[in-house]
Amino acid sequence: QVQLVESGGDLVQPGGSLRLSCVASGTVIFSRLTMGWYRQAPGKQRELVAGIVDGGRINYADSVKGRFTISRDNSKNTAYLQMNSLKPEDTAVYYCNAKWLMIGADYWGKGTLVTVSS
Repeated sequence: QVQLVESGGDLVQPGGSLRLSCVASGTVIFSRLTMGWYRQAPGKQRELVAGIVDGGRINYADSVKGRFTISRDNSKNTAYLQMNSLKPEDTAVYYCNAKWLMIGADYWGKGTLVTVSS
């Protein structure tokens, strides 16, 4: 089992920055997990923000390209989402996702709220 805990969500003004963190724990070697970030705005479906696809290539939603950066620190069992030039439309609950491809498992955190407003 893998547990994921997100942090870093906050109220920020348009144009501001935030860094979200996702710490993984449990009986797994963190480097074996494929990490991703999703978000869900009020009244909308959950959507992929950034994730690592087959071969290690990073995929970003068109709406965040050039503004958001996903990264990881395997020594800290942590994934990050650096968000710059935030816009009101980035307001959502952001969820961390981990896939353990070897066993076909999919794990989710409980989410962290990002609100972009003046």
